[in-house]
Amino acid sequence: MKPAMETAAEENTEQSQERKGCFECCIKCLGGVPYASLVATILCFSGVALFCGCGHVALAGTVAILEQHFCTNTSDHTLFREVIQLMQYVIYGIASFFFLYGIILLAEGFYTASEVKALHGEFKTSACGQCISAMFVFLTYMLGVAWLGVFGFSAVPVFMFYNIWSTCEVIKSPQTNGTANVEQICVDIRQYGIIPWNALPGKICGSALGNICNTNEFYMSYILFIVACAGAGATVIALLIYLMAITYNYAVLKFKSREDSCTKF
Repeated sequence: MKPAMETAAEENTEQSQERKGCFECCIKCLGGVPYASLVATILCFSGVALFCGCGHVALAGTVAILEQHFCTNTSDHTLFREVIQLMQYVIYGIASFFFLYGIILLAEGFYTASEVKALHGEFKTSACGQCISAMFVFLTYMLGVAWLGVFGFSAVPVFMFYNIWSTCEVIKSPQTNGTANVEQICVDIRQYGIIPWNALPGKICGSALGNICNTNEFYMSYILFIVACAGAGATVIALLIYLMAITYNYAVLKFKSREDSCTKF
């Protein structure tokens, strides 16, 4: 009986040690996850997806509104249509590039975290590895500056649609806004420079303008442009997080820091 009890106790001890070892292994693995890079990757993918998807559909809706109401002559908006098609192709390229770039930066974050996580800080980084990290810092910085421009540019159609929408609100309630004749309230799309000044009709007034604002194409394009602008802003934030994370990791590898807290980046 006694040997059997000792065997059972030994088995329980071994099982508890195995469980403890698995728990410690999981904690160790979680400690080496680059959480900042992971959050930035999720935010970057979400922002780029919103910008590309919503922007593509919103551009198509804008062309439809322009052709149906503001510019009936096809030759007057040929250049605008070609620019829109080019922008849609650029959107495909942006989506593909950032999908790959996000994965590369996430992999670089995992690699750097594992290097920094080495026991007692005894790790060695080659000059090539440091040059690659520095290249990512520079490239991410340039992409962040470029996306600031994209974010500003994406606010232009939002501003344009907002002006049209606010004009339609005035038409809906002329007495509240102190307007006697709604037919004198107009929107001239030519002033935004997307179609030439000799394009006809170019300007829509009164109830005809109100009918445009009530269409599904106008409403959806307006909302999608807002979402696309928000997606561009989220991408800028993601790139800033990337920049902070890889700059910090590069500095740690550069100076061979021995602090464990750096692995959390």
